[in-house]
Amino acid sequence: MLSLVVVILATVAAGFLVWANDKRHTRYGIALPPCVAAAIGALSWTAFIMAGLGYRPGLSWIPWVLPIVLGAMAAVAVVVFFGRRRYASDTAKLTAALKL
Repeated sequence: MLSLVVVILATVAAGFLVWANDKRHTRYGIALPPCVAAAIGALSWTAFIMAGLGYRPGLSWIPWVLPIVLGAMAAVAVVVFFGRRRYASDTAKLTAALKL
């Protein structure tokens, strides 16, 4: 159970790092990348433990490292998707408002 806590804390930290390094982070909330990273990290940790990949010689790194990597990748994907989409949407709305 301690490994789940470590995974969640590490993925939340990775999500905050992703948010801080995005130049368009004002377009979406500060909690979006950490929450997505934590959710993916917790779900993947649960899946790996239920699949029997944890606490076995040679495989004990999988529930520790892989969920953190997957959570960070999910945070990056969400930031790229929502950052570009929100930037384009906000720009289009601002342009339409200024044309009136």
